[in-house]
Amino acid sequence: MINIKYKQILTSTALILPLLASLVVYSDTSHEQTSEKLKPVFAEKITAITVTPENWPKQTSPIKRSPEQEAKIVEILAKMTLEEKVGQVIQGDIASVTPQEAGEYNLGSVLNGGSSAPNGDIHAPPEEWLQLADEFYQESTDTSDGGVGIPLLWGIDAVHGNNNVVGATLFPHNIGLGAANDPNLMRKIGEITAKEILVVGIDWTFAPTLAVVQNDKWGRTYESYSENPEIVASFAGPLVEGIQGKVNSDNFLSKNHLLANVKHFLGDGGTKDGKDQGDTLVSEAIMRDIHGAGYPPAIQHGALVVMASFNSWHGRKMHGSREMLNDILVERLGFDGVVVGDWNGHGQVAGCSNVSCPQAFNAGLDMFMAPDSWKELYKNTLKQVKSGEISLARLDEAVSRILRVKLRAGLFDAGLPSKRPFASKFELLSSSEHKAVAREAVRKSLVLLKNNNQLLPLQANSKVLVAGGGANNIAQQSGGWTLSWQGTGNNNSHFPNAESIYQGIEKAVQQAGGQVELNENGDFETKPDVAIVVFGEQPYAEFQGDVTDLDYKPNADLALLTSLKEQGIPTVTVFLSGRGMWVNPELNVSDAFVAAWLPGSEGGGVADLLFKNAQGSVQYDFTGRLSFSWPATPLDVEVNIGDENYQPLFAYGYGLSVKDNQNLALLSEEVDPSVSQINDSRFLFAGDPVQPWRLVLNDAGGNTQVSASSQASSLSKLLVEAKDNKAQEDAMQATWSGEANLLIQGNPVDLTTKMAAGMALAFNYNVLEQGASKIILSTGCGLDCGGELDITTSLKSKTGQGWQQATIALSCFAKAGSNMQQVDVPFILASDAGLTIQLSEIKIVAAENIANCDL
Repeated sequence: MINIKYKQILTSTALILPLLASLVVYSDTSHEQTSEKLKPVFAEKITAITVTPENWPKQTSPIKRSPEQEAKIVEILAKMTLEEKVGQVIQGDIASVTPQEAGEYNLGSVLNGGSSAPNGDIHAPPEEWLQLADEFYQESTDTSDGGVGIPLLWGIDAVHGNNNVVGATLFPHNIGLGAANDPNLMRKIGEITAKEILVVGIDWTFAPTLAVVQNDKWGRTYESYSENPEIVASFAGPLVEGIQGKVNSDNFLSKNHLLANVKHFLGDGGTKDGKDQGDTLVSEAIMRDIHGAGYPPAIQHGALVVMASFNSWHGRKMHGSREMLNDILVERLGFDGVVVGDWNGHGQVAGCSNVSCPQAFNAGLDMFMAPDSWKELYKNTLKQVKSGEISLARLDEAVSRILRVKLRAGLFDAGLPSKRPFASKFELLSSSEHKAVAREAVRKSLVLLKNNNQLLPLQANSKVLVAGGGANNIAQQSGGWTLSWQGTGNNNSHFPNAESIYQGIEKAVQQAGGQVELNENGDFETKPDVAIVVFGEQPYAEFQGDVTDLDYKPNADLALLTSLKEQGIPTVTVFLSGRGMWVNPELNVSDAFVAAWLPGSEGGGVADLLFKNAQGSVQYDFTGRLSFSWPATPLDVEVNIGDENYQPLFAYGYGLSVKDNQNLALLSEEVDPSVSQINDSRFLFAGDPVQPWRLVLNDAGGNTQVSASSQASSLSKLLVEAKDNKAQEDAMQATWSGEANLLIQGNPVDLTTKMAAGMALAFNYNVLEQGASKIILSTGCGLDCGGELDITTSLKSKTGQGWQQATIALSCFAKAGSNMQQVDVPFILASDAGLTIQLSEIKIVAAENIANCDL
């Protein structure tokens, strides 16, 4: 702890200044595909909201109710106790409910959240998934206690393949599939995903997402196919059909298929400032024609589950909106299935909590997603039915809907998961047929943004240098929702059937007789003919991916590209991201630039487009076209096709062919003064470091950069774990068992101006235990430089007091010895054994006369 010298913790890293360039902005609107009728809708001004169901399309369900099934529902309802009925409307997470408890409480469903897995192991083998599915099924159907024994549904976020299971095929995330713009390919992906889920005995996938994202700051942008509702609408039906089978045919929900789940209803992609779970301030016409575009075709293709959205609409949470969940979704759009909640989403409704929300149920929510709150919610819901706060008629309606979906899905006749037709066919996970479709999806999703002097495609028999942190990193190329919720904590060994981008390049080059060398830092033994540099965003999911602007802030990648350019090496950039980003400096020093999005497990699909074949002929051309407008500045977060004064850098629909002889001129690298190249005001958000800052653990064994939801320092003196506070994994818990330091580390920033303005370092914290002898809070400023504040006694007094916010004036650290011109570690918490603390956010704020030098 205190005796560990600062120089053992960090070394300074120089900032790389962007290259100077001429002020040239390039935009190509020749590929606009949005129909003229949509343009006034995109540009429509916000008006006062009055929900008018008559303004929404009127349609009926394509699925006719079966008299036999309806009679069965009546029969089952008559046999059920009140307790059994309430159990059916509750869904718990497998991390918080055992199979025995699911049977005891007659739960209608379980789910595995983003980082929940059998035995708590996100890398559990497929066999363990199937075994757990058997256990839940057996307990739910056990009638030895005299109960009805209704089989439960298991829901899983298989959003780009069965991405929770080791060895599964991982398809490109939705933003890449939108660039492919191939509805038939979407159907194939749905079919394959269904089969790879059935292999492990699961019944239901929480996909597809039909969000139409209008603000790219949102951390779920990559879960959207396009900013254009026409693409989303064209995908909705084929995807549902691929997962469930063709409606009203013998193939519908047959042994090859399972339940789909369209989400999130409604307006999740249009929240103010791109804030996850925020407020959507748009007119009814925009809500209907843009955000709702995918739902009518999805329902007409047989969608049987709709997930309510976290967001509000003009201040009213969707989970509590009867107008939307019942009057629009059911009565107007003809939805005849189950409305399920999102992760404790009911708890955000006014007057509700995670463990009590009759308002949401009465509004039309049929099944609560109550991952860790299920038991108390069950008890309270039961009381509310008995008291009449929830009517028995409403409960019977919800239970009938759940039973109807289970009957339509064949769950009552399916038998033990391990005995079903596809169970245990683990050879289907990443089978050659499935991998081929995923590789095709990668090829079709890549968008060529720059190809000066027609550098691409390359001769495969060349001498090729492959560099960049994303080159041989399957976890990074797969993004969030991959084995873990955030996509962190994985390495290449966790993807036994996958291929990194480098591995795909290596095969292509070696087969043609060329030479390939991998060096992340761009070093080489002999000068290459060409360099391929792969870099981009680190994995994230949901609100932990929310950003303040679209500037790609890490500068080490720019330094690498600049170095290669200075050595006269032609350079191809392969950019990994979940959204379009402002990368003008990186574009300027690249000869060719490919937006690869998050391609998934089949990195070889990238090589297919970068190289000619062994005979020297073009084997595949770039056919991907932008489904999202590419920003001209870091602040172009709401630039969408159809907008008035539409001026992106690359327009919606843009994308080059290798046949295009079109050079890109130097782009402006000037940035609005409100955008910092380095985020110098926000360091930790929702328990995760904000790029480009890193969370580092340090003990006497050295430094460990945190890349997983649970990680220990080198000598295990400090353990950090993701925890829930207001939302899933939105806090970090740190536990000291010896002397160690927790650090937010990055490139040096000058905080003197902020200090002169009286600003303060603020952090939200919750002290669970404080038995340490000495705790120091400090800021670091290079070797042997750091201002230290002793907060041992203050933290002791806050133990068990719940969440607090500390606001400490920046001047306090300066007075303690920190050079505020060169702050490369804005937050250091050093302790010895005995401290357990949770942190959710660390940032610089206006002090407003409340800052001091203590907690």
